[in-house]
Amino acid sequence: MGVTKEQVESSLRSKLSPSHLDVVDTSGGCGASFAVEIVSDQFEGKRLLERHRMVNAALVEEMKDIHALSITKALTPEQQLKKQQESEKSQVAI
Repeated sequence: MGVTKEQVESSLRSKLSPSHLDVVDTSGGCGASFAVEIVSDQFEGKRLLERHRMVNAALVEEMKDIHALSITKALTPEQQLKKQQESEKSQVAI
């Protein structure tokens, strides 16, 4: 049996304490493929590759059954806030 979205969320929450987490099962329900957006203070001072490694390390047990993991965002809270502000400014400009 595959991994559930809830298992992925639980592992990421317990190990990375994200302020924002969005996990999508992109496998159609079989638990073999997931897309993740995550915002965590623990990413502060880390390069993108290091952040991705942290996510993969947090999911080490789940990765035994996951065939594809797409980390679409791995941001610090400050970076997320900045992106939101930029998005709001661009919407006002339209």
